[in-house]
Amino acid sequence: MNVTAIHPGATLGVLGGGQLGAMFATAARRMGYAIVVWDPDPEAPAHRIADSSLIHPFTDDSARQAFTRQVRAATYEWENVPADLCEQLERELPVRPSSRVLRVIQDRIEQKTFLRSHGLAVPAFSTLTSPDELGRQTVPPFPLVCKTATAGYDGKGQWKIRRTEDCPAVQQELARNQRPGSRWILEEWVPFERELSILVVRGTDGQSQTYPLVENVHEDGILRQTVVPADVPQAVADLAAGMARDAVQALDGVGVFCMELFLMADGRLVINEIAPRPHNSGHYTLDACTVSQFEQQVRALCGLPLGEVRLLSPAVMLNLIGDDVRLVTAAARDLLDVPGAILHLYGKRVIRPKRKMGHISFLAPTRTEALAAASKFHSRLVPTQASE
Repeated sequence: MNVTAIHPGATLGVLGGGQLGAMFATAARRMGYAIVVWDPDPEAPAHRIADSSLIHPFTDDSARQAFTRQVRAATYEWENVPADLCEQLERELPVRPSSRVLRVIQDRIEQKTFLRSHGLAVPAFSTLTSPDELGRQTVPPFPLVCKTATAGYDGKGQWKIRRTEDCPAVQQELARNQRPGSRWILEEWVPFERELSILVVRGTDGQSQTYPLVENVHEDGILRQTVVPADVPQAVADLAAGMARDAVQALDGVGVFCMELFLMADGRLVINEIAPRPHNSGHYTLDACTVSQFEQQVRALCGLPLGEVRLLSPAVMLNLIGDDVRLVTAAARDLLDVPGAILHLYGKRVIRPKRKMGHISFLAPTRTEALAAASKFHSRLVPTQASE
């Protein structure tokens, strides 16, 4: 593919101004690009980094025209931006990943169907078009999980169903939040041993690279901790890398992607979801790799050579959620006295339960030492979470 590179000095656009948009903007500005952030929320952190901001709904046609006049290329920070908007922007400028990729990924039914059709392992699933169908579904068998087909993240829009008797309560929830055209996906509940994820970045020339496989721990559906490298056999890491590259190649995606995986007891890997953007579990790359996932996002967007994915140090990334941030700011001196501890606060002005407010990277010569440092600090956060 012959793509004209977009060199430093140009202006790039990002749809969404949360922490991922802010980290992209920071990487882009360090590389010499100007940044336009479009986010309807005036308090979005990336607005404070941008050279120019658009604080309008994504449906605002005049804002779209202003955006296209200012930027040479655009990307997005999460998969719930309107695919229609991205398709409109593509008539004027490159959008990476493309609207076609976004349409496949932002609908869980479409995504799972696509992956399965390309021979990639996913949980058994079926589709609901009405809450009333829930009690009549027999495939997959119980226990299972019901998810909204679109939107929903960090455990939102998901319900575990252990037995038939649980269905009426979930049906009521689905009916209460039903919108025209609503669909849900029913998936088998996967009895995994570990939750893993892997970043893959693919350039405009079709070349791709994968970062090390990482191991994740979730609390209440929200990522709490990521450990790199994952403590798995090399064969598992190689299999994950191959699956990630195959999926993004099948999508013909350009940009940064994250594949979430379940490791089964027999060594099989099953794909949970793919995100078409940098990922929370990839934040360790900011401190522990030669090139971060956000710099890779800039490189892929601009048609530049991809950076290397070398891991410089074992690391543990610990998310700061809700009131965690109060404890951290009060104990910043103690935290920053820990060798290898690197604090990232996102600048969100409103603290809410289950809201990601920042993260800490713990770097150490060994995985064991990094885990010990993170566990020691994590233990101080538990009483705060219990009191919410």
